[in-house]
Amino acid sequence: MPFTGAPAMSDNSGGMVTNPYEILGVRRDASDEQIKAAYRRRAKSTHPDSGGDTTAFGRVQKAYELLLDPVRRKVFDDTGYDVELADPVDLQALIVIEKLVNELTLDEREPGSFDPLARMRSDLSEEMRKARFSKRELERHSSRIEHHLERLEKRPATDILGSMLRARVKAIATAISETEAKIKANERACEMLYDYSYEVDVQESDAALLTEADAPPSISAKREERPLWVVPSAAQEG
Repeated sequence: MPFTGAPAMSDNSGGMVTNPYEILGVRRDASDEQIKAAYRRRAKSTHPDSGGDTTAFGRVQKAYELLLDPVRRKVFDDTGYDVELADPVDLQALIVIEKLVNELTLDEREPGSFDPLARMRSDLSEEMRKARFSKRELERHSSRIEHHLERLEKRPATDILGSMLRARVKAIATAISETEAKIKANERACEMLYDYSYEVDVQESDAALLTEADAPPSISAKREERPLWVVPSAAQEG
C-alpha cells in the first residue's frame, strides 16, 4: 500500500509528529552523512541543556534512529508509517487492513472478476455498524445499573451488592472504550483505502448494462467529487 508522501501523525499526548525527514530537515534522498549532520544540528538546538524541549529532543532522536535503520526507513518510505512514530489509531487501522488482505489472499476468484476494494469497504462498514450498535447497548446497560445504584438507599456496612454493581459499571466502561477504539481503527482504515480504485473486467454481455452512474470513479477524479461510501454515523443509523 504505497502512500504518496508521509502524513502528519499524532503522538500519544495528542500533539502532531511530522515525518522524520521533516523533523531533521532533510530531503527524502538524504545520505547517512547528511542525516547525521542534520541530527547534530537539531539535537544541539532541542537538547534540554541548551534550553530546548524534552519532547522535541526525543522526536529528533527517534527520527534519527529511524532514518539510519535501512529496514525501518524503507518501510516508512513505502507506507508512510513506523511503529515508533505512528499514531496508535493508525497502527490499529493497519492491523485491520492486514486482516482484509489475508482474506483477499484466500479468495480464489480470478483477479479482475470482482472488486476486492468493494468487499473490503463493505466489511469495514458492517464492522462499524455492529460496533456502534454494541456501544449503544453497552451505554444503555451502564445507565440502567447506575440508576439502580442511585436507588439503593439503606445499605449494610459491607456493601457487597453496591460493590458488584460498581464493578459492573467499570467493566462496561472498559468495553465501551475498546469498542470506540475499534470504531476509530475501522474509520481510519476506510480513510487509508479511500483513494484506491480497482479495474474490474467487464464482459461484453454486461457492458451494455453499465451506465455512467454505475461506472467506478476515475482515478484522476478529485477526492471531494467521489461518492462517500463510508458507513453513516450512529445518528443516521438510529
